[in-house]
Amino acid sequence: MATSEEVEDQAVTFESLGVVDVLCEACQKLGWKSPTKIQREAIPVALQGKDIIGLAETGSGKTGAFALPVLQTLLENPQRLYALVLTPTRELAFQISEQFEALGSTIGVKCSVIVGGIDMMSQALMLAKKPHIIIASPGRLIDHLENTKGFNLRTLKYLIMDEADRILNLDFEKEASEY
Repeated sequence: MATSEEVEDQAVTFESLGVVDVLCEACQKLGWKSPTKIQREAIPVALQGKDIIGLAETGSGKTGAFALPVLQTLLENPQRLYALVLTPTRELAFQISEQFEALGSTIGVKCSVIVGGIDMMSQALMLAKKPHIIIASPGRLIDHLENTKGFNLRTLKYLIMDEADRILNLDFEKEASEY
């Protein structure tokens, strides 16, 4: 027997949170039947343009909670170098990129993963094409800010720090304050 809270949660849809049809369809294609708790709480606030600090377990839908509002506002105001997602590991960067690309596949979103272990020159070429979304590890992002001619973050509308506690423990905060 479902509790009244569970029944209420199932009644909430991505559409009822304010997500536009094209992104609701992308959620359906991914098999997301209804928003998770973090998504229900974060998406409406993010769509109002407010800052969010979210705390949720792995596998709880955090990426969708920040990716959907970013993609929706990108639809409303298309521009390159729109959002930066900082993440502490290569693996997480690629997972986040896959989610953004899956959710944004029908709207032509372009993502670039900028992490260590991949040739700087090929990454510089990707950055020169000015993707909509950059998913980066802090160290490699700093490398590009210092060494990739013409690359800067001045046009960014969103900064997302996934696993911010881990990123800030990497002393990235000191290095980033220079930019």
